[in-house]
Amino acid sequence: MANALIIVDVQNDFCEGGSLAVAGGAGVAAGISRLLAAEPGRWEHVVATKDYHLDPGAHFGDPPDYIDSWPVHCVVGTSGSEFHPELAVDRVEAIFHKGEHAAAYSGFEGHTDDGECLADWLRARGVDRVDLVGVATDHCVRATALDAAREGFAATVLLDLTAAVAPETLDVALRAMEGAGVSMRGETVIRAA
Repeated sequence: MANALIIVDVQNDFCEGGSLAVAGGAGVAAGISRLLAAEPGRWEHVVATKDYHLDPGAHFGDPPDYIDSWPVHCVVGTSGSEFHPELAVDRVEAIFHKGEHAAAYSGFEGHTDDGECLADWLRARGVDRVDLVGVATDHCVRATALDAAREGFAATVLLDLTAAVAPETLDVALRAMEGAGVSMRGETVIRAA
């Protein structure tokens, strides 16, 4: 069996300067790149997810409530939807786009340009273990990790390479992941914006 690294939503709009910035996001991007360079054989496969909105309906709020609706972010064709420049993507084998026409937090809701979903892609390559990194710990990383466990993958979140929005939502996310059997290592980045 094989293992894979899932890089969750390390996009310009979720990092400093973006429309829905998480403090520490750029540092997470750089840290992931350093880890990939330092340990090139650690994962057999590396994939990434992207928020990729065309018209996600009520997911964009005016004004947003920051619970179910958010500022406009990661719109297809904008620089905000692109990977952060500090993230090395040369090892990324597949990108899973999510949320074109609805809110989508989990990478397992996404698909490649060819329509293949993340769970099928991983299983086709014999992956049984996944490590997760990215932005934000308390939203899309949490949702992707919970779905990884639900899909039967042994999931570990490398918290040192994640950034969270707020202590309250981070605490809820950590408890949910622990309750689902997701392993966690390190401590998440959480800073005042």
